[in-house]
Amino acid sequence: MCGRFCQASSADIAAVFQVESGEISPRYNVAPSQSVVAIVKLPDPDAPQVKSLHWGLIPSWAKDPKIGSKLINARAETVSEKPSFRSAFRKRRCLIPANGFYEWQQVEGSRQKQPYFIGLQDERLFAFAGLYEQWESPDGNILETCTIITTTANESTAPIHERMPVILAPQEYTQWLDPSFEKIDRLQVLLDPYPASEMKLYPVSSLVNNPKNDSPDCKQPMSRSNHQFSI
Repeated sequence: MCGRFCQASSADIAAVFQVESGEISPRYNVAPSQSVVAIVKLPDPDAPQVKSLHWGLIPSWAKDPKIGSKLINARAETVSEKPSFRSAFRKRRCLIPANGFYEWQQVEGSRQKQPYFIGLQDERLFAFAGLYEQWESPDGNILETCTIITTTANESTAPIHERMPVILAPQEYTQWLDPSFEKIDRLQVLLDPYPASEMKLYPVSSLVNNPKNDSPDCKQPMSRSNHQFSI
């Protein structure tokens, strides 16, 4: 799954994705139910634009918005078929900029879990494959929400967790964002695990366990003397 990640500043997002991003502060411990920055492309205007979306997708047909807390992730294997996601998969795909995410590994012989920071070797900003929806409450309020697609873990992340978020390559951004592109088989190919050789990971402190903590300290590596095992 993907339940926490880091998001970059407006300057970095604007430079990498060629969008007008406004004022966006870097975040180091983004959690479900919070607002996240996403890049979408609407038929009009044609250029990609930045949106603030609630993390936890609420389908347009949902009666109760609480369903969003269960839909923070969509499985790549079934995303084109599940009623909660299939419409968004065809028409409302988005990029969710990130420069790393967290996952927890069970500590052998203990009930505790060790958090890990996972990012790219070159530390560049990347994008998760996401979907977004628009939900209208009975009193007419509009809520825009999103989910992050996950796939099977690659060789680097599999020892920590069996799933990982789908990370798209830059050359795939245009096709993913295009709402007029509806070839399911071609889109499905984009949802493979990101190459393990291009990723890095390291253990971090339990500071990240609390979503109230949102500082650079969340992603700081633990010293080898402070963690119990290595990958």
